[in-house]
Amino acid sequence: MRAIFIALGRSLRSLLRLDVFGHLIWPGIVSGLLWLTVAILSWSMLIGGVVRWIEGVGWGIGDQLSASTLAGGVVVFLVKVTVAFAFVPLFYVTSLALVALVALPMMLDRVAQRDYADLEQRRGGSNMGSVVNTLVALLWFTLVIVASLPLWLIPGVSLIVPVLATGWLNQRVFGYDALMRHADRDELVRLRQQQRPSLLLLGGGTSLLAYVPVLNIIAPALSGLAFVHFLLEALRRERQVRGVSILDPEAGGSSLAGAPVPLPATAIHREE
Repeated sequence: MRAIFIALGRSLRSLLRLDVFGHLIWPGIVSGLLWLTVAILSWSMLIGGVVRWIEGVGWGIGDQLSASTLAGGVVVFLVKVTVAFAFVPLFYVTSLALVALVALPMMLDRVAQRDYADLEQRRGGSNMGSVVNTLVALLWFTLVIVASLPLWLIPGVSLIVPVLATGWLNQRVFGYDALMRHADRDELVRLRQQQRPSLLLLGGGTSLLAYVPVLNIIAPALSGLAFVHFLLEALRRERQVRGVSILDPEAGGSSLAGAPVPLPATAIHREE
């Protein structure tokens, strides 16, 4: 838990850097404008379509709604809330895709150069691997959201299901992207497995930002930054525990383990 708070704190600190902030904000703005336009153009059609679907379900629901003005009003209200909430994961997923495929690699370079210059880049992942991983994760996410849509009319489900699904999506996508340049193939798999509970918690926590006005614009990018800080710090700790050499950032990336170590004076006398 402490490591998660440290990663979030470092992410907020990274917000103050102009070369990072620009990449934080543009994916959310693009995605927001896209889905706001879609919502405005299709709102009446979507509300009417969902209401007609409910009336045609059977079990006399349509007759009950027609007979009771209060019941009809409640249903229409729930439909509007559900449709509005449905746009949140669409906005978030679009922003996440832009962050994962475009913005995060650029932010990763800048953050790594400043905060993790001592980590050797072993490039266990690749840009193509990131694309495939993101597309597969988005496919699973979409299937879960679509399959759960009939349950969204139950109060609370339209918030709980997207948050849980988005938390999983965050750890799946950003977990790979954060490590793909610095970890080797074995570290890329092992670290994500070892840190899975913490990654799910971090992913679920940051997914809640999608429901906070203004903050939702930078939520996906901030989540990606948090995963970068969390996993690169975890990689640094693991290599230190394993005795793997780290790089000296002030010596142009030379290995600290490979540097000559001066012998104590007593050892020199013994050799003589």
